[in-house]
Amino acid sequence: MIADSHCHAWRRWPYDKAVPDPDHRGSIEALLYEMDTHGVSRASVVCARIGDGAGGDGFGNEDNNEYVANFARKHPDRITAWVDADCVWRKDHHAPGAAARLRKEISENDARGFTHYVGGENDGWMLSDEGREFFATASELKVVASMAISPAWLPDLQIIAAENPTLPILLHHMAMPENTGSGHNPIAVQKILDAAKQPNIGVKISGFNYNNSKKFDFPYSQSQVLFKAIYEAYGPRRLFWASDFPASRDMLTYTQAIEVVRTHCQYLHEDDLARLLGDNLNDLLNNPVLTNKQFH
Repeated sequence: MIADSHCHAWRRWPYDKAVPDPDHRGSIEALLYEMDTHGVSRASVVCARIGDGAGGDGFGNEDNNEYVANFARKHPDRITAWVDADCVWRKDHHAPGAAARLRKEISENDARGFTHYVGGENDGWMLSDEGREFFATASELKVVASMAISPAWLPDLQIIAAENPTLPILLHHMAMPENTGSGHNPIAVQKILDAAKQPNIGVKISGFNYNNSKKFDFPYSQSQVLFKAIYEAYGPRRLFWASDFPASRDMLTYTQAIEVVRTHCQYLHEDDLARLLGDNLNDLLNNPVLTNKQFH
């Protein structure tokens, strides 16, 4: 089976008000169409309450958690909502009361996970009392933590992961280390590889376009080098393929998002490819708790 660990859906397009189809371009119906067309059985939809100048210059989506959660209730076998919790575009980002807000969003939306976007610079919040309570609450709720963070945050995240060993933590888009144009910053890459020491940290294998200096240059030779290093460090059980649809649609198609891995990563063993493309996420969605120091 194929399962998508990172995609989006919005009631109205959040990035540009000039598009001719703002009510359809990012809709859940458009996502389901792509899933059906490409044989994708399940998807975790990363909620993002963006738009109207906050995280995007298009239409506002203050209700994105509810929008996605409603469709998850209608399609429980296909759609899983990972709700926006205190992301960087929110006024309450890293403000007091984060744990209570997380609990509220998870409860009201019957969510199986949450996403948390932060700024590029580490502000120290994760290791504050508020940050530690936030992640301890996530662990108590038995949800997945979907984290949009740069390598600068990873040493702190390793500490959080060690303090909450049953909390599955997934890094967005191969953690997006700085690309100097000729390749990735080796110090940043090493931080990503070091994070593999914590067995409850996994990586979403997506964003090949973001991680390449030439974002149009399929199949993204620089990103392939990064992915191979991540594959060797994390092993096959902690990697989760993702499309990033529809945010990535101006750079690559849904087909390309699959084939960049399925066709162009010849070093992947057949069984490992199956795990990466869907088995790992399916297992995690069925049981979002870590046991025996590996994803199940």
